[in-house]
Amino acid sequence: MKVTVERSTLLKSLGHVHRVVERRNTIPILSNLLLSGTDSGLKLKATDLDIEVVETVAADVAEPGATTVPAHTLYDIVRKLPDGAQVSLETTGETGLVLRSGRSRFQLQTLPESDFPDITAGEMAHSFKLPAGEFKRLIDKTQFAISTEETRYYLNGIYLHTIDVEGRPVLRAVATDGHRLARVDTAAPVGSVGMPGVIVPRKAVSEIQKLLEDGESEVTIELSATKIRVATADVVLTSKLIDGTFPDYQRVIPSGNDKRLTVDRGDFAASVDRVSTISSERGRAVKLSMADGRMTLSVTNPDSGSATEEIEVDYDASPLDIGFNARYLMDIAAQLDGDTALLKLADPGSPTVIQDREGASALYVLMPMRV
Repeated sequence: MKVTVERSTLLKSLGHVHRVVERRNTIPILSNLLLSGTDSGLKLKATDLDIEVVETVAADVAEPGATTVPAHTLYDIVRKLPDGAQVSLETTGETGLVLRSGRSRFQLQTLPESDFPDITAGEMAHSFKLPAGEFKRLIDKTQFAISTEETRYYLNGIYLHTIDVEGRPVLRAVATDGHRLARVDTAAPVGSVGMPGVIVPRKAVSEIQKLLEDGESEVTIELSATKIRVATADVVLTSKLIDGTFPDYQRVIPSGNDKRLTVDRGDFAASVDRVSTISSERGRAVKLSMADGRMTLSVTNPDSGSATEEIEVDYDASPLDIGFNARYLMDIAAQLDGDTALLKLADPGSPTVIQDREGASALYVLMPMRV
């Protein structure tokens, strides 16, 4: 193989694919990238056996061929080369690759490309297209609520499924860690109706987020019962799905919360941030006291003192005191699109629904804390 490629083009592609490769591997080939010089350019492929990313970049291919090289080493070399440089990659014998750029020359150890695993085999039963920006919105607004508790593995991802809402099909993303829940809808694209409900794992979610930089383009999503494939113009990511049953999230979304409070989103988030400075890192509980047209936020920490702040709100129900984790409140406030936050409350022991307005496509549920 003999290939010449622009340093910036190669670096951007390596940035996408090298992140999939774990730094510590018991199987040596999984530390490597598969490089293939083809008629269409230089193809880069990485996998950890759960996720596979393939990207093709424009390159001058003098001699087609393929080999595998250490992913993080190659990324670090290309990252340190000067901007605007040309990078030449040439295989030497059975186990070597020479990288040249300007006056720099690197000899890298390779492993045979025939050893490189392939996880993409299998039929994808459902396929649909979605604007990249819309798919990114589904992910961005739910991924903060993904559970990190490994024992409840079925919560370690985003549940993607179609559902009928008031007679129209929607594509819905849901994530929860048991303390908070995020649910975001978009109009169901052609081909998505009837797809199996799938749980996309946390690592795949993170990689998909980074691939969807261009919100204008379209992304193709293919699904089977065990895998998801996301394809942009240049990159194809295939991931195994979490093999488990997502809980019935509809049951935890309260419908009878009759106390409604509207507050300026920015003022609310800033106030929570300020008073939570005093809270203990472990609890981070902030108490919200609502009464005619005002909310008092307070935090008491036996070790460092107390803080209170009052803000104006639109609230005319009976007075209510309720406590929440301050970090969770700020996370949800950061996801809201509008200038206001709408809180639908019931009592100090019941979950609260938060949206930016009534009927918004994004809905959040937050469990209270004792304060």
